[in-house]
Formats: sequence, C-alpha cells, structure tokens
Amino acid sequence: MTSPTAPHGLNVMRLRRQIEAQTPEVTVLDNTNMGDRHTGLIKVPDLMVIAAEDTDETAKAVNSRDVLMVLEVVSRTNSLTDIRDKLHDYPKMGVPLYVVVDPRKDKKTVTAHSDPSEGPDGVRYRKKVPYSFGDTVTAGRWTLDTSSLKSYPEDW
Repeated sequence: MTSPTAPHGLNVMRLRRQIEAQTPEVTVLDNTNMGDRHTGLIKVPDLMVIAAEDTDETAKAVNSRDVLMVLEVVSRTNSLTDIRDKLHDYPKMGVPLYVVVDPRKDKKTVTAHSDPSEGPDGVRYRKKVPYSFGDTVTAGRWTLDTSSLKSYPEDW
C-alpha cells in the first residue's frame, strides 16, 4: 500500500475540521481500525465519525455499527479500494453514510452514499448523490464546503 500524499492528507484534514466544527459532540478518527463482528470485515477509513459516548479507548477496532459516517479520499494509486471495494463492504458493515472524495484530475467529485438496505442484489447503499468540487455537500447532518479541496496535480 502506498503512503498517502500531501494533497490526500490535506483534503482529509480540511474535511475533518469542518465535521468537528459542526458537531463537537462526536469523535472523528482517522486511519483507525473499524471492524464488524457480524461480517468479520475490518477496514481502515480515512475518517470515521462516531458519537463521543460510543468511543471505547480500549478497543482494538471501532465497532462499525457505532459509526455515523465514513469519509474516504480516493488514492491516486489505489482508487478501486474506495470506489468499489469499500462501497461494497461498508453497507454490509452497518455504516449508514459513506462519502467518497475523488481528487483525481479527471474526476474532482464528492459522492454521498446513504440508505444501506437489503435488496435483490444484497445489502447496498440505495441513495447516491453526486457533487463536484466547489459544491456544498449535504451528508447526513453535515454540510461540507468543498471549495478548499484540491485535486491531484495534472502530471500525476
């Protein structure tokens, strides 16, 4: 796995600050294990938001069923993990809201996935709202200003 780049980390930091400013009663964790005992899946999201009272400082992993939102900034070298694999796994893990920020030069999008429920194709997010960089994104109780997000350099 390639280490995150400066633009990746800065986008994560900018979004984290917005979430914390809007909801000081939550805990926002970055690059922390999140597991689900029902599916056996373990993931490490860029950001996850949980209610402060659900924070267990002794746990090996955050219980995915306690998570309010996961936010991923797509990697420039491993994009399928975020836009395919985690999109498939997070609803099964009980994550109610999944926000994908894609700063690749040909994308520059933010997509809010919600309403995980069972259907003929299994448990999937049933609602998908696309945004472009610069838009104000509504993600659950949060409003995210994406005007400060940066795309990856053109020569990447």
